[in-house]
Amino acid sequence: MSNEEFRAAMSRLAAGVVLVTAHDADHGPRGEDVGMTATAFMSVSLDPPLVLVSLRNGSRMDDLLAEQPLWGVSVLAESQRQIAGRFAMKGRLSDRLLFEDLAHERGEVCGAPLVAGALATLECRTRQRVEAGDHTLVIGHVLKVGLADQVAGPLTYFRGRYRHLA
Repeated sequence: MSNEEFRAAMSRLAAGVVLVTAHDADHGPRGEDVGMTATAFMSVSLDPPLVLVSLRNGSRMDDLLAEQPLWGVSVLAESQRQIAGRFAMKGRLSDRLLFEDLAHERGEVCGAPLVAGALATLECRTRQRVEAGDHTLVIGHVLKVGLADQVAGPLTYFRGRYRHLA
């Protein structure tokens, strides 16, 4: 089996889209916010409340969460496609400009940016990191949840494109 065949098979699995965020307090005088779009995100346990995100080894988020245990997740609505695309760009030098005009609040517990208008937000503390091939599975204990007042459709990813439910 080739990498292309595996990628093609997995592209047929629809996934929700989230923005994972963290605050790097050690970067500069005011710190720096970091964000990444993820589709490999899921609930793991209800008691205790645990979630999992898969991070590419050596990515900025993987490196940061190896040092910083607190992070946030914004479950994106179908109207937030441009946010997902913005934080999925490869080769960007800094996330500072990406957050500059993005409506968000800072999480009370995690200190990370949480996207305004997201379907839900979660504030997490890393509980476990598991090496898995070229990725690290980060399991987080959910410390706080926020829910949107309005119910909107979720942003999904299927066959290499962002989609909305019809």
